[in-house]
Amino acid sequence: NKKAFVELLFWKSPAAVREMTEGYGSLREGEGAGRSRVPPWTPQEEQELRELYWKYKEVEGEDTIAAILAHLPAPGRTRRQVVKQLVRL
Repeated sequence: NKKAFVELLFWKSPAAVREMTEGYGSLREGEGAGRSRVPPWTPQEEQELRELYWKYKEVEGEDTIAAILAHLPAPGRTRRQVVKQLVRL
């Protein structure tokens, strides 16, 4: 590849660097950027998130997101995922 030197100037992630140095396609399944895939929100989870938000948004002295996470039925959701989904909704 005649333009590989350009890739050396603009590395995107450690996984991309590793792939460039060890050869393209060297990452095995489940490594690198592909492993951080977030499971999509189901319509039921979105509805529950809306209800919990409206329930806890006006509570004084309490972190709204922490209250939502404590009562969210789907385990494994992070604070960042919840905030991002609330913004999207």
